Amino acid sequence: MRKPKALIFEISRPGRQGYSLPTCDVPAKPLEQLLPEPLRRSAVPGLPELSETEVIRHFTELSTRNFGVDTGFYPLGSCTMKYNPKVNEETAALPGFAFLHPCQPEETAQGALELLYNMEQGLKELTGMERFTLQPAAGAHGELTGLMVIQAYHRSRGDLKRNKVLIPLSAHGTNPATVSMAGYEVVQIPCDERGLVDLEALKAAVDDTTSALMLTNPSTLGLFEEEIVEMAKAVHEAGGLLYYDGANMNAIMGYTRPGDMGFDVVHINIHKTFSTPHGGGGPGGGPVGVKERLVPFLPVPLVDKRGEGFTFNYDLPESIGKMHAFYGNFGVVVKAYTYLRMLGADGLKQASSDAVLNANYLMSLLKKTYHLPYDRTCKHEFVLSARPEKKKGAGAGDIAKALLDRGFHPPTVYFPLIVEEALMVEPTETESKETLDAFARTMEDIAREIDEDAEKIVHGPYHTVVGRLDEVRAARSPVLRWPSS
Repeated sequence: MRKPKALIFEISRPGRQGYSLPTCDVPAKPLEQLLPEPLRRSAVPGLPELSETEVIRHFTELSTRNFGVDTGFYPLGSCTMKYNPKVNEETAALPGFAFLHPCQPEETAQGALELLYNMEQGLKELTGMERFTLQPAAGAHGELTGLMVIQAYHRSRGDLKRNKVLIPLSAHGTNPATVSMAGYEVVQIPCDERGLVDLEALKAAVDDTTSALMLTNPSTLGLFEEEIVEMAKAVHEAGGLLYYDGANMNAIMGYTRPGDMGFDVVHINIHKTFSTPHGGGGPGGGPVGVKERLVPFLPVPLVDKRGEGFTFNYDLPESIGKMHAFYGNFGVVVKAYTYLRMLGADGLKQASSDAVLNANYLMSLLKKTYHLPYDRTCKHEFVLSARPEKKKGAGAGDIAKALLDRGFHPPTVYFPLIVEEALMVEPTETESKETLDAFARTMEDIAREIDEDAEKIVHGPYHTVVGRLDEVRAARSPVLRWPSS
């Protein structure tokens, strides 16, 4: 393994300073008056001592190691890593938005409230829902919010035995964990030979203990559920509700709406579908929309329009409460709203159309070399299997490392679990034909190299900052502090 450049602690030298704080303009107080004893350190923390130049060079160098959508193709399946237009950042940085304080009076923040209100109207139109909360900070956070709303609805009706949530094997990866966190039991539903939800298995699983069906549509296989109307009917007739995981909303904007399919709750990952930054720990956004009968249970506050102004509405006695400090990640919502207004209805529909076109074009190229388990028209993504390559000595993970060596971020690997040695590819609408062709050629080159010398692929990558890591050891014994002992 190649040794990375010196860490910032290793170049620290006693006495160096990069910044001088101004003289304190309030009376100094002893530490014991500022912090309770459990929060105080017994000794001064061993922070690095560096000049400003050293700090700037260090973090600038680190930034060059990151792979992002601004530096290359990022076909991370089910994550919709589309390009983030810089106008989004410019809008969010406007002083009227960036310098707001969440505790200032409503009358001094009417522009921000109007933006939140208008964003909700756009999401309602796009999904067919009645109201939205913009509080959730990510997709999984939206999932938890939606399930808590569903749970509150059933409890309000005295329907306390509904303790199960149905989840197809082709669902988004966070769904089972969210269901467990909400206190429900997961009931897995298999897929049929076409890669779609097995309708008969679903009907057999539905009963009076079913709280909801949690569905990703299109699924993580990139396939649209053809029998969604029958599924919705079966769940509703049993008294359950339908939850729509909007991770793959990028495939259907302007063509169909979850509300029209029969869903009662939906979340949208605005850091996917609406082009705000994605990854790196956030911040993100996962607004949750509901049909009318579930509105009373949404988190507070909602933004209402009263006359010519806008106000926060806390008057929801059956609300599940707050899901985020204040009103959600406001800056992220500003970026998403910019994207919505910039494209408009026709533009959003075109984005989905181009995403589906790109995915089918790339799939048509790659299926000549790699195994395609479900060889049919896909939506925004498709799943290949590297099982044949694995038999030759190099599997999905090895192909991912080889792509890093060649300047491409790899697709999602080993998911969904129903496809052995899965490679889930999502090109998004923002990539050109030339980029897709180059990626396809690279994948073909890797397949050829596996045929010729799989051992060489297995020991890569060779040109990244570090070589192949011991991933098991890194996961089980991470070094999270300096010094490590």
